[in-house]
Amino acid sequence: MPNGETPGNSPGPVLWITGGGSGMGRAVAFQASQRGYRTALSGRRSPALDDAVRAIEAAGGEAFAVPIDVSDDRQVKEGHDRIADRWGPVTRVVLSAGLNNPKRYWRDQTIAEFSQIVQTNLIASARVVDQVLPAMRESGDGVAVFVSSYSGWRFSPDAGVAYSASKTGLSALAESLNAQENVNGVRACHLCPGDVDTDFLDMRPKVPGQSDRQQMLTPTDVARAVLFVLDSPAHVCINELVITPTTRHP
Repeated sequence: MPNGETPGNSPGPVLWITGGGSGMGRAVAFQASQRGYRTALSGRRSPALDDAVRAIEAAGGEAFAVPIDVSDDRQVKEGHDRIADRWGPVTRVVLSAGLNNPKRYWRDQTIAEFSQIVQTNLIASARVVDQVLPAMRESGDGVAVFVSSYSGWRFSPDAGVAYSASKTGLSALAESLNAQENVNGVRACHLCPGDVDTDFLDMRPKVPGQSDRQQMLTPTDVARAVLFVLDSPAHVCINELVITPTTRHP
């Protein structure tokens, strides 16, 4: 039973997942819905979100799609309001929307590309938290999981200037939330997975082949870690969690 759920027929906590149409976000949505969370999925691709919702509902879960661009203030606010109007306060968020670029070095990046990555990976995460935090404070209960990266925990020279800077920044967001909001029952986790076999790998300068992918984590592996954080008792704060495949480091 999810932490915060009441016995009987009471509905489970409301969970909002950004980047919910594919990869880790979709896996989290499916796993969470099977544990009773009411799950709202956001992303820019409506067909992918709708497909994820259909899969969740076919398995008996409760979900709906909220297509938005998380880099847009107005869309994020409207998306949050849609969820709250339908289900009530959002007390769980998983911030899984991410972006990178094959141009990963100072010598070939542009500031426009740098800004887009930072907007998506860092600023959008703060934007979503800013929407849900008042209700979390009021309820005295909230969990935010920032899906970061191994390169947000330990410097990885090939991860990219913008990507590394933005994912490292997520650590500061999580630490700030815990330092300032634990007293209000709000907990944050900086989740740092190593290599994960998702479509996100297509953004690499050299896309890994099948043999390399077989040595990586799966989206379901990451989803299990996220659910460990979401399901932890209210008096437990998982400040940071790093998971890597056993066969090799990222």
